[in-house]
Amino acid sequence: MTFSVNTNVGAMVALQNLNSTQASLATTENRINTGLKVASAKDNAAIWAIAQNQRATSSSLNSVIDSLQRGQSTVDVALSAGNSVADLLNQMKEKALAASDATLDTNSRAALNDEFKSLRDQIDKVVNNAEFNGANMIKSGGTTIKALANADATSVITVASQDLSLGGSVLTTSLGTGATINTVTSATNMISTINTAITSVASALGKLGTGSKALATHLTFIQSLQNTIDAGVGNLVDADLAKESANLQALQTKQQLGIQALSIANQSSSILLGLFR
Repeated sequence: MTFSVNTNVGAMVALQNLNSTQASLATTENRINTGLKVASAKDNAAIWAIAQNQRATSSSLNSVIDSLQRGQSTVDVALSAGNSVADLLNQMKEKALAASDATLDTNSRAALNDEFKSLRDQIDKVVNNAEFNGANMIKSGGTTIKALANADATSVITVASQDLSLGGSVLTTSLGTGATINTVTSATNMISTINTAITSVASALGKLGTGSKALATHLTFIQSLQNTIDAGVGNLVDADLAKESANLQALQTKQQLGIQALSIANQSSSILLGLFR
């Protein structure tokens, strides 16, 4: 065995091992502190890049969810107003049916006509107030919903507007502002007109209902997709804290042994001096 005062190989090896242990210990402590095994590109460039791309996708899906929820709310407001229109039409039919009775006196017919016109005018009030976030789907020239369907904005879910205004495409001009039931003939004709309107409104509401369901179904899918992506990112970058805790204790023990080994290696020069006594 060769002894040298210039080169302490044992101390060099012990110091190298101790530095390696210190570096591993620092890595483990960082993982415990952050909860991440890949916190930056220097930890694992490929995994970090994949995780960043998936995080961007997940973040973009927040905008998709907002768009779908906003569209769903707009359609639901239109549906609620459409149901009110359908109820008003039923009441109008009741008044028209009563006014078709030829035995009514003038005052009774006038009262029924006034009620009919009041119900008729209420339809426009309902339609014009069916607005959510500045969008109205059932007025004349209403808003057609085009909600985002993916994170790239290359796909949308469209729900067409339905014109439920008086004299519009659904409630024809026969139910416009001039519609009355002040005679037996006009009341009888109005019954047929209202029956057609009730059928048309039901069809329009069916289309809105289908659109609302489509938005709700896709919203559920997007939320599930986002959760899956977030879980996938966690699998890539999250640290196993139970494993890291056990590794921390092992490295702390190894660190103490390394310090002791370095101390022993540094005593070799003292041993060498003893040879000259």
